[in-house]
Amino acid sequence: MDNHRTHHEQELADLKDRLLMMAGHVEAAVNNAIKALLTRDDALARKIKADDQVIDALEIEIDDVCLKQLARAPLASDLRFITVAMKISRDLERIADEATTISRRVIRLNTETQLIPYGTVSQMARLALAMLKEALNAFVSRDATRARQVIPQDKKVDAIHKDLQNELAGYMMADPKSIIRALNLMTISKAIERIADHAKNIAEEVVFICEGRDIRHTAVTRSI
Repeated sequence: MDNHRTHHEQELADLKDRLLMMAGHVEAAVNNAIKALLTRDDALARKIKADDQVIDALEIEIDDVCLKQLARAPLASDLRFITVAMKISRDLERIADEATTISRRVIRLNTETQLIPYGTVSQMARLALAMLKEALNAFVSRDATRARQVIPQDKKVDAIHKDLQNELAGYMMADPKSIIRALNLMTISKAIERIADHAKNIAEEVVFICEGRDIRHTAVTRSI
């Protein structure tokens, strides 16, 4: 029985390692997408799409491992970990998709002169990536308090996104020639906002692993 449990624990550790490997690829994809924007680097932007295939393959591997683990009727605490691992994997894959979206828009933006300085976009990306990194650190350390501190940061990203969308809408109204560039930047801004949303989701899932409580929508529930 002890040997069986030891083997099971090793499989869970391997699952966590795969998830962290996937997270590393995803963080690199987002960083590279933003770097490609700031440096107007088409080659780097195109590389992101190829890297996305690696991330997709890791998601499939993780799902396969999780399903095999679930079939063994794990303990309640392990069950939470396995189901959350699947959810985190899905969030990571969607973040990678957003990085690919950014890279496509970067290639289009690079064919024209730059519309605005990209400082605000870079600031949003730094905040979103910091949220992701901290949510993943909370996952590794199984620290619910640390995870909870990530969640309010989403509102900061939302606020910057809203301001940037309004600024870009102003450019579009003032100069029709700016419309295509502004729309591409709006899409990039929205992609970063979604990355922050997924980081928030991961933080909420970490709380669920640690406490067995689903805290999604709790703020909404209290306000009704």
